[in-house]
Amino acid sequence: MEERHQSENESAGTSSTSPPSTEQYVRFKRSHLFTALLPLTFVAGLASGFLAWGRSAESVVSPNPDTRPEVIGGRTPTRSEVGMDDDPALGLDDARVVIVEFSDFSCPFCQRFHQETFTDLMDTYAGQIRFVYRDFPIVGGGQVGFQAAQAANCAAEQGDYWAFHNALFSGRYGLDRSGFRQYASDLGLDTAELEDCLDSERYAGEVRGDFQDGVDLGVTGTPTFFINGIPLVGAQPLSSFAQVIESELAR
Repeated sequence: MEERHQSENESAGTSSTSPPSTEQYVRFKRSHLFTALLPLTFVAGLASGFLAWGRSAESVVSPNPDTRPEVIGGRTPTRSEVGMDDDPALGLDDARVVIVEFSDFSCPFCQRFHQETFTDLMDTYAGQIRFVYRDFPIVGGGQVGFQAAQAANCAAEQGDYWAFHNALFSGRYGLDRSGFRQYASDLGLDTAELEDCLDSERYAGEVRGDFQDGVDLGVTGTPTFFINGIPLVGAQPLSSFAQVIESELAR
């Protein structure tokens, strides 16, 4: 059974302190999500997005190595139509397998995936998969991840999205203005230009759009992946991704 970290204590509304070694997914209740959206001005259009929450439990894939690839976790996986928008992507445009991640730069389990699995995944399936990163800032109300997502998009203006993306997940510095400046400096970017971009908030709408798309798809937390539309949740190991990918390549 998939182990998930609950983002709140049922009685006090505070973060859970479950042992991190067994957690792989930050999940949020609908009511808490709505509260978190307010400072990010996501209120408009949420009604339609919330309709998707009820179906998420049935569509989540929990890979089981003892089952046939086409029947994962004891059932045939549900596919969703997942748009890629114009978000940052790695891999061939015509790759047979497309992985779309909804993630938060301030999520510890997203960080775990990118530190422990992401590089091996891209190396193992080089030339066979396309990986798309979409923003779903929600941890702690979403403000930290919201700013970090904008900073990454600002770095993309200088041609260095993925290096900045990897730096944010490195945890070397903070996810704040001083941290963004230091990451930019380390990468040889124009720090003043990056800060001007952040001040303009010209990517705020882009980040909000990603978030709304995730809500519409029934995403309940981070990280959530869609492999050719098949959902996979949590900081899963490479073997979990491989089971779905190999099944898709064999189709």
